[in-house]
Amino acid sequence: MTGHPSLKQQGVEARVVSMPSWELFEQQDEAYRESVLPSDIKARVSVEKASRFGWERYVGLEGDRIGMRTFGASAPLKELQKKFGFTVDAVVSAAREQVNRVTR
Repeated sequence: MTGHPSLKQQGVEARVVSMPSWELFEQQDEAYRESVLPSDIKARVSVEKASRFGWERYVGLEGDRIGMRTFGASAPLKELQKKFGFTVDAVVSAAREQVNRVTR
């Protein structure tokens, strides 16, 4: 669930970066980190099925962070994904808003 194919179809250049460990990423040299998260790219969205806390370090203060703002809930997975915004539509919408923000 990334939204990448939908964004590509809409003509939005995007890429998906998987960062399973902040610590390992931070241990890499500056050139590597810059190649993964170029500082000149300001339209950023993080998707974390846990807390949003800390992701502003990578998306910037104006980037969007999709993540949990409360404790969980009990329901079938698809209902929970929709309730908490973990859907392709939510990711695509957040990405489009970010692109619009930086291109104004």
